[in-house]
Amino acid sequence: MINSMTGFAAQSGQGAGHAWVWEVRGVNGKGLDLRLRLPDWIAGLEPAARAAVQGRVARGSLTLGLRIARADPEAGAARIDKAALEGALIMLKHVQAAAHEHHLTLRDPTAVEILSMRGVADTAAPEIDTKVLLADLMADLDLAIASFLEMRAAEGAELATVLGRQLDTVARLITLAAAEAELRRDKMAETLRANLARVLDNAEGADPDRVAQELALIAVKADIREEIDRLGAHVAAARALLTEAGPVGRKLDFLMQEFNREANTLCAKAQSATLTRIGLDLKGVIDQMREQVQNVE
Repeated sequence: MINSMTGFAAQSGQGAGHAWVWEVRGVNGKGLDLRLRLPDWIAGLEPAARAAVQGRVARGSLTLGLRIARADPEAGAARIDKAALEGALIMLKHVQAAAHEHHLTLRDPTAVEILSMRGVADTAAPEIDTKVLLADLMADLDLAIASFLEMRAAEGAELATVLGRQLDTVARLITLAAAEAELRRDKMAETLRANLARVLDNAEGADPDRVAQELALIAVKADIREEIDRLGAHVAAARALLTEAGPVGRKLDFLMQEFNREANTLCAKAQSATLTRIGLDLKGVIDQMREQVQNVE
């Protein structure tokens, strides 16, 4: 079955002291256009994320983003070493006493100055095992991509249903065109005989090969059986593509061009208000199909 190129999925997780949310968004595109919005401090994350997507998505414009933060906001906050603080205060007391003995007056240190003394405040962030974090992140990314693919498959099934109904309409219009062509056969035969007589009346002294070419051209312009046959073949080909596994969007898009070409030729050869109307109806349905096909992977 076909897949849509549009979809969205989000997956949240927690581990290695962090909490995160993965988001995968996709819209239609000519090829695979992958845009990553990832933090750069996790070693190996970007190549791993690219590999995870490229192996499972063939077409579409994808945006893959990760929002991550510490699970404990205070994990990286400064902590006071009570022993170091006690030692710093004792040292300051000794300094003040020595200054007093030398008849020196020192101002009292501020709290900020005391905290800036070596060892009093521990501001070092705890070490992070990025290998463990990466493994946890990739496990959740796999879940996000799986959910994303499920949504694309569900939308693809809906697209297949819509395209199937449109192909039914095209098939019905082809049947009407064939029936109308059969009804007008006698009239077209009379028109062809009249055209033949007119050509022969004016063919005295003309090149026989040229006359034959003109007669063949008149016959070709009046015959729409080839267009009807090709339209029927295109319907069968499109139905087969809708049941294939894997990306078929490009093939369907090309087939829509062929549908349109045959509908245009049918209109040009119509020589009948009814056939012209049928041809225009065909073109309308084909345009609708082309719009849907733009979303097929």
